[in-house]
Amino acid sequence: MHIMVASIDYKNAPVDLREQFAFDDEDLPEALRTLREMKSILECTIVSTCNRTEVYAVVDQLHTGRHFMKKFLSQWFDAPAESFSHVLNVREKDDAIVHLMRVSTGLESMVIGETQILGQVKASFRTAQKLGATGTVFNQLFRQVITFAKRAHRETEINDTPASVSYAAVELGKQMFGDFTGKHVLIFGAGKMSELTAKHLRANGSETITVMNRTYERAEELAAHVKGQARSLEAMENVLLDTDVLISSTGSDQYMLQQENVENIIKKRKGRPLFMVDIAVPRDIDPDLGKLEDVYLYDIDDLQGIVAANMEERKTAATKIEAMVEKEIEVFKDWLHELGVVPVISALRTKALSIQSETMNSIERKIPDLDERERKVLRKHTKSIVNQLLKEPITRAKEMAAEENREDALALFTEIFGLEEEVAEAKEAEALKILEEAQKEAQSEPEGTEHNQQASFLFQGNSSDNFYYGRDATV
Repeated sequence: MHIMVASIDYKNAPVDLREQFAFDDEDLPEALRTLREMKSILECTIVSTCNRTEVYAVVDQLHTGRHFMKKFLSQWFDAPAESFSHVLNVREKDDAIVHLMRVSTGLESMVIGETQILGQVKASFRTAQKLGATGTVFNQLFRQVITFAKRAHRETEINDTPASVSYAAVELGKQMFGDFTGKHVLIFGAGKMSELTAKHLRANGSETITVMNRTYERAEELAAHVKGQARSLEAMENVLLDTDVLISSTGSDQYMLQQENVENIIKKRKGRPLFMVDIAVPRDIDPDLGKLEDVYLYDIDDLQGIVAANMEERKTAATKIEAMVEKEIEVFKDWLHELGVVPVISALRTKALSIQSETMNSIERKIPDLDERERKVLRKHTKSIVNQLLKEPITRAKEMAAEENREDALALFTEIFGLEEEVAEAKEAEALKILEEAQKEAQSEPEGTEHNQQASFLFQGNSSDNFYYGRDATV
């Protein structure tokens, strides 16, 4: 049993290629079903965003896992393997686990430490879990990673440092005004950047926001979303008379504001400063406007220093998270190593307690005059003998689970204690327990056939590496 991830992301693939391998949300359930039914794939999850497509899987063998993950991508997107193999990054075992932790904490994002990716990873896992595409290993791994990422963000405060252009624009304004309380802000543009800028302004005290856009309907939509007001471009002069801060981010290929159009407005403002930040490329505001008295104009190049400085702060926080990842992966590896030994230990205890129970029954038959107190003392002491005898073997079994030859060692352990039947029963009981827990966690239960499908492959293997997977998963 091995964990793998096959990735196509912004680091090794341009956007035109990433677009070809992006999963639509409505197609994701069928994609998961298709992937889960492929040979060698025991569990799976798909994470698909604008910057990455990643297929996570628990596989029975590494070489067959690589083959069928590539085959899945090739068939699903109708693309020959040679067309994307050069940008497909396949990570295995510890590298795959570390990668998932780095992705979920934002260390692999364009903007280091951003938290949106964590929500996307969580949503992807929940979708796969509802469909029965995950099992014991991924249910544990993804829960642990999600909890860890939240803690890493909280403890390092990595996302509290402005690192985007929109953040930097607002940060620059704060350097001039302190905050935006009582300031009238005018936003040119109604795209994503403008929306983020408006949200940052709101968070920093701005109560009056006006939105202008070449398409008035778009301006109305954004204004409603940020609790501002929309105005047409024809009202530009009146609005500028009352504006303290102008932040522009449109897709125009021409200047939205030119010096000759604004010069008279500046005179009418009678010395009131006008702070402008042009974060558009190409620029929206004529650079000559910065020459006017009481006008403070900055463009996107002026913001790079703020972004770079704050990215350095994020990199410092990222270093702390990387150290946390090293410790966290050991926690999961300890759990994973002990995963195969759980049915063995359970079987050993079941058999030992069964012998203790039979012995007590025999004593009570041979000494029928025992009172309840005497029976209680005997039960307590016979169980104590059992527990003392089991302590060392259980400790040794756990140590075996961490060794490289754990499969052979645990098989020998099982044979020495004659636990074959008890191990099989323990696996079945644990399978039902995990399945019930997974169903309770899911927000809505999957179809009955999916429940049956999940139950059919959980916890039915014969080797220690496949304790929880019994279906034929080989080539």
